[in-house]
Amino acid sequence: MKRCGWLRLLAAWVLALCLPAWAPGAAAGEVCAPGPLSAMPAMTVMAARADADRDIAIDQPPAQGWETVTLPDTWTRRWPGHTGTVWYRIDWEHACTDTDTGTSNTPPLALGVNSITMAGAVYLNGQLLWRDASLVDPLSHGWNMPHWWLLPAAALRPGVNSIHFRVTGPAELAPGLGRVRLGPAAQIETEYERRQWSHRTLWLLAATLSSTIGMIFGVVWLLRRQERAFGWYALASLCWAAFLATLLLPQAWLLPGLEDSAFNSSLAMSRLNLSIMVLYVLCFCMFTFRFGAQALARTERILQLGAAVGVATAVLVPRSGLEATSKVMVLGCVLVFMGNCLQFQWHAWRTRERTHRLLALCYAVFLAVAVHDVLLVVLGLHDFQPWGMLSSLVATCLMAWLLSTRLVTSLRQVERANLGLEARVAEARAELAQVLERDHARALEHTRLQERLQLAHDLHDGLGGNLVRSIALVEQAERKHQPLAGQRVLSLLKLLRDDLRQMIDHGSSTGATVPATPVLWMAPLRRRFTRLFDELGMEWEWHIAPQWRSPQEQPSALQCLHLTRIAEEALTNAIKHSRARRIRVSCTQPEPWILVMRIEDDGVGFEVAQQNADMARQDGEAIGLGVGMRSMSARIDRLGGTLQLTSAPGQGTAICVTLTLQ
Repeated sequence: MKRCGWLRLLAAWVLALCLPAWAPGAAAGEVCAPGPLSAMPAMTVMAARADADRDIAIDQPPAQGWETVTLPDTWTRRWPGHTGTVWYRIDWEHACTDTDTGTSNTPPLALGVNSITMAGAVYLNGQLLWRDASLVDPLSHGWNMPHWWLLPAAALRPGVNSIHFRVTGPAELAPGLGRVRLGPAAQIETEYERRQWSHRTLWLLAATLSSTIGMIFGVVWLLRRQERAFGWYALASLCWAAFLATLLLPQAWLLPGLEDSAFNSSLAMSRLNLSIMVLYVLCFCMFTFRFGAQALARTERILQLGAAVGVATAVLVPRSGLEATSKVMVLGCVLVFMGNCLQFQWHAWRTRERTHRLLALCYAVFLAVAVHDVLLVVLGLHDFQPWGMLSSLVATCLMAWLLSTRLVTSLRQVERANLGLEARVAEARAELAQVLERDHARALEHTRLQERLQLAHDLHDGLGGNLVRSIALVEQAERKHQPLAGQRVLSLLKLLRDDLRQMIDHGSSTGATVPATPVLWMAPLRRRFTRLFDELGMEWEWHIAPQWRSPQEQPSALQCLHLTRIAEEALTNAIKHSRARRIRVSCTQPEPWILVMRIEDDGVGFEVAQQNADMARQDGEAIGLGVGMRSMSARIDRLGGTLQLTSAPGQGTAICVTLTLQ
């Protein structure tokens, strides 16, 4: 039984091997397609240089000089310094045909290529299948541009078919041909879409996102200049977006009007790309220092000097040294970038601040991605997908979130500070209200005291003066043994009543009016004192200006009242103490804004120094002329004027009041 089972199994296996050849329609219904180049022994890839003196516009591959190569290929490894055109030829056998009709029964075939550095054209069996827009400088940029094409069935032939790639590029930009795929159209299209996403769309998204975030944070920095980290991050983001833009451009083109100049070439674009990379690394490091609040002034100066030298080198280095210089500068930028990420790990661990730790975590991702992609380049592992662009999108979002968090935290701190400030302002306002209330109470009390003092001065200067005059008349009448008549006494009493009424009416300057002329102003005072001077047998002179200098240059009602009180006090003192025979009163305006009132007598006079000493006594008693003089001084001080007293024993007394009109 066991032997029979083994025999049956062997028979079934032989039948399975032979059945396709014996089946009646197997050849006609078979579906076959070329697989990967490594799985097709009948397919070979060869390359040959175009002759230097050959016109590159001729679309004919060279007849000799072909060498077997492996894709992806960079021809400068084989032909160092070669700039121009290299032809690649792929031979493959198209053997899947119907044995009865001789036609192909394979599904639609397609050809895909990962990249053509820098520009090129594709031929199928000598027929042009596709070509770049420009095969002369400025070249089309196809180094990260995937392509795929359907192979027309009419152009295919039984047996061996040939595909030629014509590739053109400068030696400084590592020219060559990327990986080529040949197979069913659906499979090639899927691979093309994956490659298009990873090498074009993803890069475009990264450039767009970086430029947008750069502009946003640039505006934030312009509105808040003290946040320098935002400004450096905005510059770094814009530099990164510009760097990606130079890689995504399908053709070198910089400035309008320079299309035919040396600035519009693939090498010029490469120099620009290298310069932008240097500036990006500088801005990235400066952002790190500012975000971490690191005091690294010497390091910053070294980096800035290195960036300036790097940009100048990228722009000015001769073409013969551009390739080596580019490699050195790229390596230097990578090392500086990774060193910056490493040093911030230590800084974050030392400060233990939350935002620093988050940024350090983001930089750790940068380090892992950088190490992975560098290893891909160094080991030549072209089949693996680099992580740079995908991590760039994620890292950009993380950085934007981190900076936004920091900005929001700062705003919240400001809000809390504002709330605290508002509370302190409220407390200060309450304290100020209490202080103002106390000051107001004190001001009211002071005002009451001032009113009492003013009332005392008015009583002394006005009513007191008339009382003195009345007393003097009565005493004089008694000395002459001529008692005053009742009518005369009544007149004196009416005068006292008028003075009291005037003091009540003019206790405040509110509603008072200024006399139209100085004569009208001094008329009541002149009338009262002239009668008294006549009765006392004293001579008098009144010299009053007839008009004010102008309506804008005249005293106010309050000034007129105080000057009147000063004149009354001075004249009363002259009557009471001077024993004068002549009184002279003048009121003039020597200048439009100056008013001068002068009262002189030829009495006995007094010592001014002794009078000032009496006024300085603090016992509160009135000595001699002290009360009257203090009253006049207080009034003129309130008006902002000056009072000058001139007197000497036996030489009379002169009082001069000078007032500045406002």
